[in-house]
Amino acid sequence: MSAGLPLDLTSLPARRGPRPRTTGAEIPHDQLEDFSPPAVREELVARARLLPGVVTGPSLVSEPGSLALRLPRIPERDRSFTAFLHPSVDEFGHVHRSGFLHLTVEPAALRALVDLGWAEPHPIARRPEFPDTIVMLYAPRDEEELEVATAILRSSYAQAVADGHFNSGVR
Repeated sequence: MSAGLPLDLTSLPARRGPRPRTTGAEIPHDQLEDFSPPAVREELVARARLLPGVVTGPSLVSEPGSLALRLPRIPERDRSFTAFLHPSVDEFGHVHRSGFLHLTVEPAALRALVDLGWAEPHPIARRPEFPDTIVMLYAPRDEEELEVATAILRSSYAQAVADGHFNSGVR
C-alpha cells in the first residue's frame, strides 16, 4: 500500500455478530461488550507502532488512558481537516483500553464500514470543528478481526500522511 492509495475498505467482509452497545454518551470511551482480549489489543498497538513516523503516548483529544497514534512531523498547515481527529492536534487515531479505536477514514469508506458492521460514526463528528470522518471502530475480538482492524488503521494512516507531504515509506 502506498501512502497516497488507501485500501479499498468497501471490500471488507461483514463483521460477525451484533453491533456492540456503546454508552450513548456524547463522547463514548468504552464498549460495554466485545472488547479486545489483551493479546489482540497488544498486537494491534504493536502494528500501529510499526507505521513509519507514528509516535504513541497519551491521547491529547481523548481520555489519557487512550493510546494516541500521532504524526508530529506533519506541520499543522499541511494536515487535511478530514484526516486528523482534530486539525490542531497531530493525532489521527487512538486505541482505547478496551481495544476499540477512534480513527478518521476516507469519506467514501465511511458508509461501507457502517453498513458492514465494523464501525459507527463518532458522535463528536456532528460538531463543525471536528471532521465528519471520525468513526468508532469496534474492538477486534480475534485474529481475523485484528486483520480487518489493521487494514482500516493502515488506511487511516495513509490518508493522514498523503496530505501531509510526509515520506512514510508505507507499501
